Amino acid sequence: MRPSSAPVTHEAPLIAWLEEGCRPSARWRIGTEHEKFGFRRHDLSPIPYEGEGGVRQILQTMAAEFGWEEVLEEGRPIALRQGEAAITLEPGGQLELSGAPLDTIHQTQHEINTHLDQLGAVCRQMGVAFLGVGVQPKWPREAIPWMPKGRYALMRRYLPTRGELGLDMMLRTATVQANLDFSSEADMVAKFRLSMALQPLVTALFANSPLLNGQPTGYLSTRGHIWQHTDPDRCGWLPFLFEEGFGFARYTAWALQVPMLFVVRQGQYRDCGGAPFQAFLDGRLPALPGEYPTLDDWRTHLSTLFPDVRLKHYLEMRGADAGNSATLCALPALWKGLLYDDQALGEAWELVARWSPAERAAFHRQAPTLGLNTPVPGRLATANPLAHRILEIARKSLHRQDRRNAQGCNEAIYLDSLFESVENRITPAERLLEAFHGRWQGSVDPLFTEGEFESFFATCS
Repeated sequence: MRPSSAPVTHEAPLIAWLEEGCRPSARWRIGTEHEKFGFRRHDLSPIPYEGEGGVRQILQTMAAEFGWEEVLEEGRPIALRQGEAAITLEPGGQLELSGAPLDTIHQTQHEINTHLDQLGAVCRQMGVAFLGVGVQPKWPREAIPWMPKGRYALMRRYLPTRGELGLDMMLRTATVQANLDFSSEADMVAKFRLSMALQPLVTALFANSPLLNGQPTGYLSTRGHIWQHTDPDRCGWLPFLFEEGFGFARYTAWALQVPMLFVVRQGQYRDCGGAPFQAFLDGRLPALPGEYPTLDDWRTHLSTLFPDVRLKHYLEMRGADAGNSATLCALPALWKGLLYDDQALGEAWELVARWSPAERAAFHRQAPTLGLNTPVPGRLATANPLAHRILEIARKSLHRQDRRNAQGCNEAIYLDSLFESVENRITPAERLLEAFHGRWQGSVDPLFTEGEFESFFATCS
């Protein structure tokens, strides 16, 4: 294995780095990440970094009371680590739990509950709380404090040059993400293609962000809409992965042409001026003339690419709005059911395999607006019956996998909230809109109470 600090002058080591992610099925795990918006209880305002009840105090108290290790940047805590899990900061103060790779969704739910119990204990002392939705529903972009991380300062300057909503993506969106393994290049390709084809369906199922600036936006997933207007070079839909011959090399070829956001040297972030990684590979990076990248630089660059499904040493599913405690495990359960069972993978692919590039693109484009009513190709007509078929495939797979908790429930229980949405033909976003126009009387303020996080314990149905 090449040392991560050795210079790289051609693409073969970059391709090989991706290939190192292959692992036998006995070692497959599931990682789950979720983001949430902090707010002060007395006025619902966003939490700043400094000051009483600020993000810095939250991180330091979590470290002191629960044994997390602080990660510092210029002397300030900007993340926490404990084993293979981490608590990290998004640009607008969204707090993210990056969960450890775990064997079952039951373990994931326990991990989330432990995190929320710890965070709740800390936040109650400070008069702050956290909200689980896909966008910040109340406050304008200008009211949201920036977190003091070097990479965000460079992204703040660059992204507005590529898309009109890049700063909204950074400050006002939150997601839940599932990370899954692959055993070989062929297995990666099959999983990548299916998961990319179904990301619009996931956007529809998990739509939970219809409110922005205190008003309905016209989108069920405003988060999904924002991401479609962030940076076309590095975000969204990757049609080339459905082309013949796709694999690690083709993904590498794409990533080499994406402009770099920054390079890190001696702990400092240096602006790359939008030069592609290929220029760095050729020794022509203006920020570091004559220097060549390392595998650490490649890993950093890959972390600044934001397609709906992202390839690193695993596949990241990035199409879902954040939700509350009772729905967070639905996403990893869905993908574990579809991708960790060959029968399910084949059955699900049959439903989408014959879609044309234009049909896939239209599904991707329309899902944030239409949700489960989005048209889909073929006899299923809309996303709702497609979702029902996909959920049935995932549920049967999880029954076959039959990983049970102490109460005898298998992992299919975590799909219940999704089945409820499909059977009632209503997404979480539409429930929010009903409340906004009904019992909330045109205010988003009650959402901060109703959407607040608490521990969740699934039961067998």
